[in-house]
This record gives sequence, structure tokens and C-alpha cells, in this order.
Amino acid sequence: MTLAEQILSQMPDDVLGRLRGVDRLWQGLRETTPPIPKAIKESSNSLETLDWDVAICGGTLGILLGTALQQRGCNVILLERGTLRGRDQEWNISREELGVLLELELLSKEELERAIATEYNPARVTFHQGCEIWVNDVLNIGVDPVFLLETLKQKFLAAGGDLLEKTPFKSAIVYPDGVLISAGEQSFTTRLLVDGMGHFSPIAQQARKGEKPEGVCLVVGSCARGYEENETGDLIASFTPIQNQCQYFWEAFPARDGRTTYLFTYVDPHPDRVSLEFLMDEYLRLLPEYQNVARSRLDFQRFLFGFFPAYRKTPLRVPWDRVLPIGDSSGAQSPVSFGGFGSMVRHLKRLTLGIEEALQSDCLTKEALDLLQPYQPNISVSWLFQRTMSVPVDRAVSPNRINELMSGVFEVMDRLGDDVLKPFLQDVIQFPALTKTLPRVNPQLVLPFLPQIGVPMLADWLGHYLNLGLYSTLSSVGDRADKLGLHQYAQKLSPQKQYYYHRWLDAWKYGSGGDF
Repeated sequence: MTLAEQILSQMPDDVLGRLRGVDRLWQGLRETTPPIPKAIKESSNSLETLDWDVAICGGTLGILLGTALQQRGCNVILLERGTLRGRDQEWNISREELGVLLELELLSKEELERAIATEYNPARVTFHQGCEIWVNDVLNIGVDPVFLLETLKQKFLAAGGDLLEKTPFKSAIVYPDGVLISAGEQSFTTRLLVDGMGHFSPIAQQARKGEKPEGVCLVVGSCARGYEENETGDLIASFTPIQNQCQYFWEAFPARDGRTTYLFTYVDPHPDRVSLEFLMDEYLRLLPEYQNVARSRLDFQRFLFGFFPAYRKTPLRVPWDRVLPIGDSSGAQSPVSFGGFGSMVRHLKRLTLGIEEALQSDCLTKEALDLLQPYQPNISVSWLFQRTMSVPVDRAVSPNRINELMSGVFEVMDRLGDDVLKPFLQDVIQFPALTKTLPRVNPQLVLPFLPQIGVPMLADWLGHYLNLGLYSTLSSVGDRADKLGLHQYAQKLSPQKQYYYHRWLDAWKYGSGGDF
């Protein structure tokens, strides 16, 4: 019996069975071509009436957007396939990022403080036989999802929103003037369908036409009591060389009911990649060494596991009018991140104001809605970083080469200061910081990766890097124009032109990391 079988079989709620269920999905992604759902159809007819302005499918993170839109006067219905309830495990984020919840009046100051379950400092970045760096105020806040989602749920309902729980999305028909949605045993119409159903949304899968992700982040972990030291965290840590064609990375955060630790690794969906159950066994084997604690002293509260696909062609472009993917459904998150909460919070204000303006100006064609999930070069350049943190399944490589590169890069960023280091640690790539860092990295650490990266990907990355510089310039120009009062002239444009003008400003700002 493996460690995973021995320990997880003792947990309630059939944790081992659930792990194996997720593993079957991972195995299917590795070994077969994903089936293409037929979730969306189109019709040239017209709908007689429209019930809602916005229908959001997927409530876990959709409730943030739904509450913001409903409170601003939009008529919103929210569909959730289960019961809308936050998970017991905290979401880690930085305090400054939570300011948008106050700005959009989703929470009061008192409610925000109640939503914060844990807060700690400092956090560590360290690599095997390499650097050790400590930083403050990065992902050091643990938000209680149960309290947050329940608070937003009640505010959404109080503002007049409609919530349908245990109502899974089935299909939709897009008409020229609206969308007819079938969900559970009901059907209704809306001006705009927002897909917040995540990576495995049937709408996103249909739009991708069976395309496989180029990269996948495998994650396993637990929350447990019994750790002697629980005042600091790890943002990214490694203490082993490459094993099983994987570089193991770790995270650790103080939690309200113990300490949360994760093991994660970046891979491609090759059939020979390790299973999640194998990775869980590795996690349990290495955890005592990682945290300097005997496994027998730990009282496991819960186990965590999943896999998070990432696509180079991001964000997802859907071929239908009146359909907007958000969050993980859109594929617009960083390929080196496996958390949707931080990305959703970062883009919440932009999406709220953009959707509101799209409804007011009737800019609901696919071309107009594409600008609400624009190309972001700061995300596209991250693909190279993910590729350098993975190991080809069929290639022998130096056991410590990823650790050496990561240590070398972080040592450079640390010397350059927090203005360079902190944005990177929060998945925000900025042109000035990247331009300062790259020339200072030892070329001998980079050269071994060139055969793995290949000329096409390197050329592709260079294009995104140049676009990052262009977007940074355009964003600065937009900021200067605003300070000079030139944006007042945009108010004389038609509502449709104002919508496009504002979306391009947003694209430049967020695409350059200028929102950080």
C-alpha cells in the first residue's frame, strides 16, 4: 500500500476516491482527444422577450462579477451547478489587491477584515543549492471563501439578483438579439451570456475544438495541524533536483486551522507523465523533509489536488456574439499560476465597467466582446518562463539546471529591488523590470534551455516582448492624456466609439502590467 493510499483512505468524504476521479480526467487529457461538446448553437430568428441583461454560468467566482453588476443596475441571473458555497481552504492574495472589493462597494471595511482569515509575514523564495530570499506583503493574506461568498451572495440577492443553485448549464442558442439558455429543467433569455464555468466549461471546450493545452500545472497538497513553525510562508521553494522528469516546487502558507502546503510541477499532457496519485505519494514522502516535521505528528484536516491546463493562444476567442468567457474559462490567467481568485480580483473592475458599458452601448458582437478579454503581452511572455520550469518527458537534462536558472534569475531581481521582484511574484510582468533583469542573468544558465525552447517559440516570445514594450508606452501615453484632461474629448464620441476607446486603454494598461 502506498503512502497516498494509507493516509488518504483514512480521511472522510472518500478523498482517495475523489483523487482517483480527478486522475481519470488527467489521464483522459493525456491519452485521448477531448470530445467537442455542442453546447452553443446559433439561430437567425429573433427572440420576442429578454428576461435578463446578464446570465452568469458558474457562481464560485461569478458571484463577484454578478454582485458588482447587479449593484450597478444590471439585471443579473447567476447559475451554479451545485450549492454556492466557498471552500474551506483559504485563497491567498495580497492586501492591496483586495482594495477593489471596497472600491466597487462589494464589501465594507469591517466585512473585508472579517473576510481575512490569516495574515503573515515574511514569505520565502528558495531553490535547491541556490538563493534564499525573503519578502513582505506578497500573497500573505488568506481570505475565507465561505464568508466572502456568503456575504456576496446575500448582497446579490438583496440587490435584486436571481440565483439558481443546483442548476447546471446544459446548452444555449444565440439569436441576433439575445441568448436562450437551458439549465437544469428551466430555460430563459438574456442579452449576454457570461461563461465562468472554468477550465472544463463545455462552452470553452466547444470553442477550442478539441485543442489540447500546451502546458499543465499539477498540484497536490494538504492543510494540517502539528507544525512547530507556522509564522512564515513559502511563495516558491525547491529542495530537490529534477525527479521523474519533473521539477518539484513547493508553497506553504499559515492557515486558520493549520498550515497549508502544496507541491506543484509544470508538465505537458504527454501520455507518460506522472499521475496525480503518484504526485500525492511524492508529496507525502517529501513533506517531512520539506517542513522538518515527522509525518506522525501531523493531523491532516483536508487534502487538495487538481490540474490546471494552460494554452499558448490566449485569451480564448469564441466564435459567437453575446457570449463572454471570464476567469479560467477565458484562459487569460498566467500560465505559471494555478489560482483563479487572484486573476479574477485583478480584472474585476475592468470587467464590471466594461460589461456595463457594452450593455449600455449594445456592443455585444464577438468582435466587441473580444476587447473585454484582450491580448495581453505580459501574460504571453510568461509562456517562456513556464517552459523553462518544465522538463521534456523524453530528454535527459542536468538534474539541477532548473534550480540553477531560477536561483540566478531571482538573485538578479532581488538585487534590483522590490519594484522588480514583487510584481513578478504576483504574476505581473512589466517591460522595464524584464528589460533590467534579462541582461543581468548569467548566459551560461540560459544557453542549455535553448534547444528545449526552440527557434519558433523564441521568435514568438520576442514578438510578445516587443509588444510588451509597445503596450507599456501606449499605457503611459494614455495616462498622460488623462492627466492633461484630453480624455474629456472622448465624451463627445458616440457610445459605441467610447466603448472601443475605453477597451483599448484597458488593454494597454493591463497588458503592460500598468494596473499593478
